[in-house]
Amino acid sequence: MLELGVKTLLAYLLGSILGSLVMGRLRGVDIREQGSGNAGGTNALRTQGWRFALGVILIDVGKAFVAVGWLPGASLPYVGFDPALDTRWLAVACAAAVVVGHVYPVWYEFRGGKGAATLIGAVAVLSPIALLPVLGMWLAVVMLTGFVGLGTMLGAATLPVYFALAQPANPAYAAFGLAMAAFVAYTHRSNIRRMRQGVESRAQRLWLLRPR
Repeated sequence: MLELGVKTLLAYLLGSILGSLVMGRLRGVDIREQGSGNAGGTNALRTQGWRFALGVILIDVGKAFVAVGWLPGASLPYVGFDPALDTRWLAVACAAAVVVGHVYPVWYEFRGGKGAATLIGAVAVLSPIALLPVLGMWLAVVMLTGFVGLGTMLGAATLPVYFALAQPANPAYAAFGLAMAAFVAYTHRSNIRRMRQGVESRAQRLWLLRPR
């Protein structure tokens, strides 16, 4: 239990390092005071441009690679390895923690992003092939509707379906997929509200099948 607790906590702290606020510190801006007020990649792109947003995404995806790809197998002083701990459950615990840390960062008054880029990084380590249905769904929804948030939610919703079909003997990944699908829907609740009100903005360049 010590290994699980310590590594999950470290993954959360890694998640709390927000790419948008690191980049914003270098530029002298706080994107939580601009646009939608969200500290994620979409708001970074809309308010600061693609170069800034690219840096944000690299940091947010990169921290997931460290938290999920390196941390579970790392030998930490005074912690060691728990032979009774299933490494798959440890990996998904770190994956979930890094996403939660991004949304509720302890370093930034618990005001973070919506977790999409960090989740992509975590899934890329856990099961790279799972990104295909996730990104495919995201692209299809955005092309059809123009709603990036809706595409993100439905893309995340493909995770538990994929894991249930492709890896039925892996309950850890199935649980992770269900938890992340629900969590991403929760972090996008403001998008759901704006869509219901008819005021949600659309990605015009990606909305290829919009009515003419």
